[in-house]
Amino acid sequence: MRFEAIAVENIPLIKKEDDIPALICKNIELRDRDIVVIASTIVAKAEGLSFRLEDLTPGAKALEIAARNRKDPRFVEAVLSRSSELLVEAPFMLAVTKKGHTCINAGIDDSNIEGEFLLNTPMDPDMSAAKIGERLEALSGKKLSVIVTDTNGRAFKIGQTGVAIGIYKIHPLKHWIGEKDLFGKILEITQEAVADELAGAANLLMGEAAGGIPIVLIRGLDYYADEGAEIKEMYRTEGEDVIKKGLRCLLKEKI
Repeated sequence: MRFEAIAVENIPLIKKEDDIPALICKNIELRDRDIVVIASTIVAKAEGLSFRLEDLTPGAKALEIAARNRKDPRFVEAVLSRSSELLVEAPFMLAVTKKGHTCINAGIDDSNIEGEFLLNTPMDPDMSAAKIGERLEALSGKKLSVIVTDTNGRAFKIGQTGVAIGIYKIHPLKHWIGEKDLFGKILEITQEAVADELAGAANLLMGEAAGGIPIVLIRGLDYYADEGAEIKEMYRTEGEDVIKKGLRCLLKEKI
């Protein structure tokens, strides 16, 4: 019972249209059923998703929110344009991205990017993971899984951790329902968030500052799924998500 988390070293600063799969294969030998964990920052850079605030014009909603949370209205406009919904508007912005991921500022990042630019998260993280995974498999001849990660806070705890925002050939949840515990009791509701657990493990090697390790290989755990898998499998449905319901009620009261 053992697995390895291996940093893929010697990855240069990524630029638009860089071939991330080729860089991975150049720097490490892949094996069947390896799980390649990649920071969304470099995926977004390769996809050319950087932008500048000076190119944005804030609308009335952005100006109103910016006045309350003391943010640059152009930044607020960027968050609004990349969100399907704001659950919290002030003193920070908690957004649901257009692909269903809930995070601060719709995942827009100003760290580990050059100059005055900001960086979007990948617009369709599952598609990004699939493009990388398919090319990795073609280059290596191996069966591989891919997880695209970002760092998120937790609602009830201090600190950030790595989470999965896009996947390829790995189901984000492991279902223990129907299995027996140590005392023979049948488990009825247990679902393990394996994609997030692997993202968190990889983040220990990636770091949050100038570590320069955006890719980590997980080896020794077999979660390979040949059939289709989507990150939305781990998002609660609207009927189940009582926290979103509560936040919407609070937002209406403040408005």
